[in-house]
Amino acid sequence: MAATSSYDRLKELKEFDESKIGVKGLSDSGIKTIPDFFKHPPQTPPDLKSKSSQGNTNIPVIDLSNVSSPDHRQEIVNQIKEAAKSWGFFQVINHGVPIPVLEETIRAIKAFHEKPREIKSKYYKREESQGVMYASNNDLYRAEVACWHDSLQAWMGPKPLDPEDLPAVCRKEMVTWDLSATKVAETVMGLLSEGLGLEEGKFKDLTFSDARVLVGHIYPHCPQPDLTMGITSHTDPGVVTLLLQNQIPGLQVMHGDEWVNIKPVHGGVIINVGDFLQIVSNGEYKSVQHRVLANSCKEPRISVVEFFNLSKWKGDGYFGPLPELLSAEKPAIYRDFSAQEFLENFYTKGLDSTSLIDKITINHD
Repeated sequence: MAATSSYDRLKELKEFDESKIGVKGLSDSGIKTIPDFFKHPPQTPPDLKSKSSQGNTNIPVIDLSNVSSPDHRQEIVNQIKEAAKSWGFFQVINHGVPIPVLEETIRAIKAFHEKPREIKSKYYKREESQGVMYASNNDLYRAEVACWHDSLQAWMGPKPLDPEDLPAVCRKEMVTWDLSATKVAETVMGLLSEGLGLEEGKFKDLTFSDARVLVGHIYPHCPQPDLTMGITSHTDPGVVTLLLQNQIPGLQVMHGDEWVNIKPVHGGVIINVGDFLQIVSNGEYKSVQHRVLANSCKEPRISVVEFFNLSKWKGDGYFGPLPELLSAEKPAIYRDFSAQEFLENFYTKGLDSTSLIDKITINHD
């Protein structure tokens, strides 16, 4: 991986980090070769192109226009349940958010990333679990290898964020999107809850949408896209994730034993199941591996991701499969875990394919 035996990876990481130029700055500088700490071992992205599904396979698209109609709701519940079981990913259309709001959100995040370094660097820090943070690779110092993206991250809840803390260029749009995304997430969580045979409001009552972090990624043009990744293969730790993106390709989802290229539907919102939801549903819903390829296009890929998670842990401080879903025929397949265990699993390692699920699965053999 290293060019010479004298290569000092940590020194190069620190120099890149302290420059605060991000991957966007590297890309804009016109470099033809990427720094060594972005280069992934050959086995990490195994033959990126040939493993990708080249057909028309895509995640399910679910129309929510009749979600309040008693005649149609059960059919939508069934569709969401099946998508969450078999794919772990789906797109929703006619979700109630006007298309201009989606487009303005993407445009505003792009506008922030295109600001000069002097403006962006005011937000550049490494405090992941609170406030507003702009950085390249949240896990830069924990991960074995860096990825080709920069991010603006804001904790929108459970403690309300002061909008003045957000960059002016995208402040209004981020606040508006947080409100819109929360409505969509709560609608979908109601459907997912009903899909398990629970009350529509069960997940909301358990505060499954209160801890919210909004992340605006940019994947700039990469001069050597075959040597690195946009984001490595991983699962999301929380309940559900909502994703907006422009039309630049790159997102792939593992389905069966192949990577499927995800094509966003105009006006749609992509939703995926997180580890937490897989656990509390006792494995009914699936949290699946996904990744982003390094961007070979001149136009940057923009994605706006909002992660939803619970804020209030139960009285005993532990969470696990919901008791209502367990029976003699369907025993718990995961043990309970604490908030500390949940957070440590995410914040003490790089973003990778090792999820909490692997650690708490009960062996029934």
